[in-house]
Amino acid sequence: MTIAEAETTPSLQRSKRLATIALIMAIVTWLILMVVAKLLPEYVWLIHILMLAAEAGVVGGLADWYAITVLFRNPFGKMPIPKFLLDHTEIIPRNKARIAESMGRFVQENFLSPQVVERSLHSTDLSLAVGQWLAKAENNAQVTQVIQQTVPKIFEFVGQEQIGRFIQNNSVQWVRNTQINTLASEMLRAVLENDFHQDVLQHGLDLAHEWMLSHPEETRELTHRLFKELGVLKLAKGASWIGIDVQQRTIDSLIARVESMLADPEHPWRQQIEEIGHQLMLELSDDESSASHRLNSSKNALLDSPQVLNFISGAVVILCDAIKADLLKANSGIAQNLRVAIQQVGENIISNQAVRDLLNEKMSAIAINLSDQYSEKVIRFISERIHEWDSREMIDKIENEVGGDLHMIRVNGVVVGAFIGLVLGIIRALVDLVL
Repeated sequence: MTIAEAETTPSLQRSKRLATIALIMAIVTWLILMVVAKLLPEYVWLIHILMLAAEAGVVGGLADWYAITVLFRNPFGKMPIPKFLLDHTEIIPRNKARIAESMGRFVQENFLSPQVVERSLHSTDLSLAVGQWLAKAENNAQVTQVIQQTVPKIFEFVGQEQIGRFIQNNSVQWVRNTQINTLASEMLRAVLENDFHQDVLQHGLDLAHEWMLSHPEETRELTHRLFKELGVLKLAKGASWIGIDVQQRTIDSLIARVESMLADPEHPWRQQIEEIGHQLMLELSDDESSASHRLNSSKNALLDSPQVLNFISGAVVILCDAIKADLLKANSGIAQNLRVAIQQVGENIISNQAVRDLLNEKMSAIAINLSDQYSEKVIRFISERIHEWDSREMIDKIENEVGGDLHMIRVNGVVVGAFIGLVLGIIRALVDLVL
């Protein structure tokens, strides 16, 4: 028994057996009726009708057997037959190349063409489906579990030091090639336009005011050091001889100024700070300004420092170790936070129509672009794989998949042929009776 025979499906075996039994029954019936016609001549008219039905059944069964067989193989074997018959046997193996091309073209035209992809995605809210999937607890837990199992293995495979060197080399090179004055200018613009600086300043003044009131000795010590650095400490001590406490007056004046800034949003010092911020923003937006040159020079000086580079590498290694150790725990905090974050992302996608529209637009554009660029490669890949198939193996696979239905056609051929033969026999008998 060959491998192909061993792998024949039960459905195909059953269909073949049933078709063969039907054909044999038609042949046997036809032979028996010929004998009966000789033995019972008085019923020959009826037997001829039945014989015609049996003959038609035999012809139908054999014709369908031939039609099905020539799809896969040459039923004549080594027999010499006319070329026009031989050329129309083994139809599937002979046309393997054309089938491969047709299958590839079918996939391209019906699944991978940009028009089909665009039409399919246009009628599908893909981002909503993604959001709903992520929002389900079992799904985001599964994603988190995959990450929790994969990341430590990646760290073990690559090594924290290699990751540190990779990040150091690439990030340092990226920062070195980046003019950060433009980035700093845009950050300042965002801060100023959204009044974030006022919130920061207000919070800073609150902290300074509270600290000076609750730490008078430390405040006085700072004032002492300031006077010493400015070279006016002796003058302040001299003033104290005549009863003037310059240090305390300075502290009181500073506290009063802070309180006035806290109470007045339009305080001149606040406006002056905002003007300085705007001026710095404008200077940093110009690549040729002195502020931009100073900032970029300071950046490059930091990047050239071995201490900074060693700090970056060490920080990456420490961070990787901490992440790996946490993810290996059964109750990993990172994993729990990650699961919550994934679920929140899903819920936010579901609730935010604007975000979904934007995601759908971006995903559609990416999918259409990919289908336009790679559909031909996919088609070529499918065609090449079919070309590489062994013809015998391909025939066996196709026959196993659809052969059961094809061989049932043989059964239908016997039954339908017999019925048609019966009808024709009745018609002939009626004509003979009338004439």
